[in-house]
Amino acid sequence: MGNKMPRHAREKSKSRIYHVIWRGANRQEIFHEEEDCMFFLDRLERVKKKAGISVYAWCLMSNHIHLLVREGNESLSITMKRLGVSYVGFYNWKYQTIGHLFQDRFKSEKVENDSYLLTVVRYIHQNPVKAGMVDRVDEWKWSSCLGYYNEEGNPKFLLDREFILRLFSTDTTIALNRFKEFNEKVTHDQCLDDYVKKRLTDDEAREIIKELLGATEIPQVKSLPREPRNNILQQVKRIDGISQRQIARILGVSPNLVFKA
Repeated sequence: MGNKMPRHAREKSKSRIYHVIWRGANRQEIFHEEEDCMFFLDRLERVKKKAGISVYAWCLMSNHIHLLVREGNESLSITMKRLGVSYVGFYNWKYQTIGHLFQDRFKSEKVENDSYLLTVVRYIHQNPVKAGMVDRVDEWKWSSCLGYYNEEGNPKFLLDREFILRLFSTDTTIALNRFKEFNEKVTHDQCLDDYVKKRLTDDEAREIIKELLGATEIPQVKSLPREPRNNILQQVKRIDGISQRQIARILGVSPNLVFKA
């Protein structure tokens, strides 16, 4: 057993505001359908009420989540655990699966001044554009951008936008126009952990597959009965940055088999 790196205590934010990134374990997808996103946002709204957090921005991507929140009446770690346990329970029930869904520990950074606060809001909203999913920030359904733009699509009581809009103007109409202009400005902002969709090397892919398989060895996969084998292939296909040809190569099965799984 290798020694695990010691965990460093999270740095406390003076403002109690944090930018959080939460990724799927082994880069796997955590949202497969619209229902999954809706359930997560519903649970976020419930946790918001219970923990008294403020939610200033969010964005749900297929394999990671961005949140910009102010800590409530408990530590951020407890709030996130509450949210994670609730969503994982739903996910495991719906997809008949077990095991880790999220990376053990979410990443967070302190947001302690207004300038950086606004930068993070914009960065979160621009995530789907930079990942090539959409051309414009308001075309992505699963972020708080639509809530800021007065458009339908977000849970009604989830977003606390007044705090952000007041930084632009006390007049809501002026604030909205200024916010929109700021939010859509082309930037090269990098916050916390810039998301770049990159292809895995075979070695990187092999390591992630090994971790995902647990007790099963890579050479054993091809001789498993059809159903468990396909189940594994489906999980491996969800790894971000892996190609189906790589999967076939590493697991010693035909590309067609991977495609059909």
